[in-house]
Parts: sequence; C-alpha cells; structure tokens
Amino acid sequence: MVENTIDEIRKTDFALSEEEAFFERLYVERRKLYAIAYSYLGSEADALEVVQEASCRAWMKRKKLKDEQAFTPWVIRITINCCMDELRRKKRVFPAEKLVEKAAQEMQSNERIDLERAMNRMKPKYRHAVILKYYQDMTTVEIAKVLKKPEGTIKTWVREGLKQLRRYL
Repeated sequence: MVENTIDEIRKTDFALSEEEAFFERLYVERRKLYAIAYSYLGSEADALEVVQEASCRAWMKRKKLKDEQAFTPWVIRITINCCMDELRRKKRVFPAEKLVEKAAQEMQSNERIDLERAMNRMKPKYRHAVILKYYQDMTTVEIAKVLKKPEGTIKTWVREGLKQLRRYL
C-alpha cells in the first residue's frame, strides 16, 4: 500500500516536471509565435488568441513530437495552422462593422495596405515562405524544417512569392 502511494507520487512529480519543462520551452518561443500570428492576422487580439490555441494544441499533441530538437519548427507549424484556421473562419463570418471599416480602408492607399493586399492575393505556400523569411528573419533551412519541405523548394517558393508580390504591387 505504501509502495503504491510512493509510485503515484513519483508519477505525479514526473508529470509536473514534464509539464513545467514543456511550458518553459513554449515560453521561450512566445514572442516568435506571437510575431508569426500577428503577421498572418494583423490583429493583436487575434494573434494572442491564436498563440493560446496553438499552445493548447501543442500540449495535447506533445506525445507526437518524436525529436525534441524539432520543438521550435513543430510549434511554429502548429501556430501557422491555427492562423490559417482563423483566417478561414473569418472568411465565413463577416460582421457588419467590418464593412464600414473596410470601406474606410478602401479610401486610403498607402504602401502598408497595398503590401497587405498583395500578400493576401498570393498563393498560401508562397505567402508562408515569404512571411517566415522576411517578417520573421528565418533562414531557408529553418523554414524548410517548419514547412517540412526541401530547402530547394523553399528557395523556389520565396522567389516565386517575391515575383507575385512585384506583379501585384
């Protein structure tokens, strides 16, 4: 009976230390995850919500991560997927107040708005590569790990993405 209690305490201690270690690693990456989410969504509130959702998904799927060295690309990928889910959800829901705001934005035309519009018109694979490269200052190797694609493919996507941006601008 005493041995069972000691084993249960050890298991609980291990689970707590595993949880603490996981969230410490996540805490180190929080700024990067927020910056990525913000670059996709353009809203502080949405970015914070997505980072929270990504953290939750990462915790639930932590057993699927085989290589601890791949933690950062893995959690970035989860964040990007959460951003894409949020963008899809926003396309379906279009509040009336956004219509007025959008009409006001249509009247303005500056480089940032033009760039945002051009980024939104790009194919998603190119947009992912360009955002990670130029908004997050990631190397081609890091982007390849995050997107799980060969390095050459990432280079092509960045080049094609920049071509599309030039064409749209």
